[in-house]
Amino acid sequence: MAKKLFGTDGVRGVANVYPMTAEFAVKLGMACGLLVCKNKHRVAIGRDTRISGEMLEAGLTAGLTAAGIDVIKLGILPTPAITTITPMIDVDMSFMITASHNPYQDNGIKLINAEGDKFSDDVTSQLEEMIEANNFELSNEHLGTVSEHKEAIVLYLEKAKSFITEPHPLKGLRVVLDCANGVFADIMPQVFKDLGAGVIALGNKPDGYNINKDCGSQHPQKMFETVRGAHAHLGIAVDGDGDRIIVCDENGEKVASEQLMAFIVKTMKEEGNYRGNALVSTVLSNTALERYIKSLGMDYYSTKVGERAVIAKMQEVGCSVGGEESGHVVVSDYSRTGDGMVVALLVSLGLLKSGKKMSEIFPLFAFDPFVFVNISVANRDIVRQAVEDEQVKATVKAAEEKMAGIGRVVLHPSGTEPKVRVWVAGSDEALVKEQSEAIINQIKRFA
Repeated sequence: MAKKLFGTDGVRGVANVYPMTAEFAVKLGMACGLLVCKNKHRVAIGRDTRISGEMLEAGLTAGLTAAGIDVIKLGILPTPAITTITPMIDVDMSFMITASHNPYQDNGIKLINAEGDKFSDDVTSQLEEMIEANNFELSNEHLGTVSEHKEAIVLYLEKAKSFITEPHPLKGLRVVLDCANGVFADIMPQVFKDLGAGVIALGNKPDGYNINKDCGSQHPQKMFETVRGAHAHLGIAVDGDGDRIIVCDENGEKVASEQLMAFIVKTMKEEGNYRGNALVSTVLSNTALERYIKSLGMDYYSTKVGERAVIAKMQEVGCSVGGEESGHVVVSDYSRTGDGMVVALLVSLGLLKSGKKMSEIFPLFAFDPFVFVNISVANRDIVRQAVEDEQVKATVKAAEEKMAGIGRVVLHPSGTEPKVRVWVAGSDEALVKEQSEAIINQIKRFA
């Protein structure tokens, strides 16, 4: 088998460089058409605002129609919109063309099954084998058609706003919204205005090249400054495809994702709207989150890194909220994946109902001391070398033994970038610092 194509969230790379080429998109379309689309023989495709999206959409469309599959073009839509509406539009699967929070030069293709969930590793492995073999049995008697679905955004908004029962529930709220020049650029400011909020919009003029550029969840500094200057109640930044969120208080101070999850859980529970009695997060979430959730009389589940693992556990235990420290927060009653707008609306509504300032609410609990470092290396192959190195593994094992019972140690290769993440947290600050430095020094040998 050649180099593995699929990471934790589909295929991703530099646009017009393999595998993010038109040729690869054609082959992926044919492979999915032959392997996956055996029921409805219909597929939907959405994309974000980056310039290479139309190229990859055209490639997928060519491959799918050649395999006899009808293609429904959804246009520019958020990732959570694609996952939400896929089960509603009678398709075998959907594609989302996006590189999420990455710059415009990158792109990616996420694969979503008929239920609105990400594909299993087993399916993506079979697709990789088909693409590598490059042997597609196509028929000249059955070709697919291409159409557009212009009401997709309406279906999404009906679900995303289904918890809102009043006509103008955000009246009196002043909010800064940074839309990352991405998929929410038109949608989110309008939704907040329609609900009564006063909106200052940033990153709302996408041109194909400025997605995530000095804006959005990865670059929220302008949002922080604007909140302070405008005396807004809070600031909200999403990423290019809308599945990640960063929030700040009225002072422009960032509110950690663990705090947002806890706030939404607490608010929904108090209102009697919480399904189940648990929260799911990953091993990279601060260890204090578990204690806080258990103090509410709830269960806490920790998964490996990756939204797919979180969602799978949420489905297993049956609960409303889960997420990652990176800003992916899933509220499963209203969205099938991380959804920046759903979370933004829930936090805004909860803030107004509390009658308090953001800084009076957050933090809900004190964080345990932690160190979280992303160490960049040359490429994904070196990432694998670093995490499989015997000295690195021995150092991590020693740290785990010393932190046992008082904290947690995580060494995690990024699934989307050539980075190794080192995360150590616990109640003993000196020990956290000591053990994290030991691991970081080992990884830096590969940088």
